[in-house]
Parts: sequence; structure tokens; C-alpha cells
Amino acid sequence: MGDGKAGAIVNTAQYEAWNGYEGRHWADHHDRYDAGNGGFNEFLLDGAAIGPRDRVLDVGCGSGQVTRLAAEQARSGDATGVDLSAPMLARARSLAEEQGATNVTFEQGDAQIHPFPEAAFDVAVSRFGVMFFADPIAAFGNIRRALREDGRLAFLSMAPIGESDLGTVLAALPSREEPPIGHHGPLSLSDPDRVHEVLEGAGFRDVACRRVKAEQIEGRDARDAGEFFAGWGPIRYNYGESEELVDLLTEAMRPFERDGAVRLRGTAWLVTARA
Repeated sequence: MGDGKAGAIVNTAQYEAWNGYEGRHWADHHDRYDAGNGGFNEFLLDGAAIGPRDRVLDVGCGSGQVTRLAAEQARSGDATGVDLSAPMLARARSLAEEQGATNVTFEQGDAQIHPFPEAAFDVAVSRFGVMFFADPIAAFGNIRRALREDGRLAFLSMAPIGESDLGTVLAALPSREEPPIGHHGPLSLSDPDRVHEVLEGAGFRDVACRRVKAEQIEGRDARDAGEFFAGWGPIRYNYGESEELVDLLTEAMRPFERDGAVRLRGTAWLVTARA
């Protein structure tokens, strides 16, 4: 498995976040984040239509769950995961080694400018990892150049937060001028018109957005989920650390307790396009 190091970085704010507290929290709790987001994996992999010999690029791969799943489908091909976060990539390599995945590679880099080999991949995928680019048109243009002609792009991005149970949970927090997770960053590709503008500006065609829904497991019970959410980067950044915050989030999670877990209804956009 590869051990690529970071090259040039232009998305410095995100680099600092994902190599600081945010990246460590995701790496240390990779199983929790995968439980929260993994319900969308089937939609993403179906949209990507990965073949057994495909070369797959996973952008913003984090701790590598999607990269490993893609590698299983591309059993005679390979999968490369790229991310800014050294802590998450270390976790990704460790998990891949534990699972005996031999056709995966992980590289640290800024996808906006990373020197991908030209036309080296058949398909690019991402599970909620493409909403943080400093210049999204430049970033997707760089990803397009890494795809062969007629190569496929499939990614998941957050839908408007009010369409999911997460919006109900966050509404319990003290109001702020800017919502806790902002209209940029995680929500930067929550509008299909913006998605079309970015991808078509980057040279993609046949852009399509489909709303998908999945159950998101956020904890064993309301207290467990409240404590976990209190440590999530955007919440911690905006509200700091306090027992009062944990109590608020715990009570907000309580209506979603059932069958031995906290289960939120999540909504996302599945975006597909051609290079």
C-alpha cells in the first residue's frame, strides 16, 4: 500500500483543521463516523458502477471505508484514496492492512492541485469529501483531468440541513447568526443548481443530482450520541466544551432513540457526471 506524502497545499484552512483536532477526532472515532455515513455507501457505489478492472480515485477518503469497498469491487483493478488529513490516512492504512486489502493506496494531498497522473482513473468517488474545496471549479477540473475520457464521477454531498433529522437536533442549540455547520463547507454543494454550475464549469457533462435518504446511527442512546456530537468539530468550534452543551444535545437526540440506538433520518444528494 502506498505511503504518499503531502505536496503543495492551497486549501490551508482545511489542511490545518484536518491535521488538527478535526482530523484526530475523525480518526479516533472512525467507526462512529462510518456508522453515521455508511448507510449511504450503497447509493454511492451503485452510482459509481465500479467494474472489476476499474482504477478508482476516492477523493477526501478519510479513514478509507469507501476506498476499501471500491477496491473490493475493483478486485482486478485498484483504488487510491486521497485526503488532506495525516491522522485519518494513518488510520486508513492501518484498517486496510488489518483487512488484508492489497489493491489500495493512500496519498496525502490537496485534490485541488494534487499532481494526479493524467487520465489514470476510470471513476472518481467521494462520500461527503468534496464540499470543502477553496476553489471547487479548479478542484473538480483537476479531478476531471485525472479521469480517462468518458470516466465517471459519483459523489455524495449534504442536502439542505432542514430536510434531515440533523437539522432538528441542531435547532435545539442556541441560535447564531451563522448556523453551526455554515452555508459554506459542508453545505457548499447542497443546491443542485450550484452543483451543475461547478461541475459543468470544471468540464464535466451529463451532470445529475438525485436525492437519497438513509438511516444514520449516531450512538447507543441519547447520552452517548449527545456526548459524541458535542465533540464534533463544527459544534465544538462554535460552542466550546460544556456539560450544558452535552445535556442540550442529549435531549435533542432522545426522540430518535429506538431499537437500541439513536437513528437519524439523513438526506443527501447523489451526484453523477461524465468526464
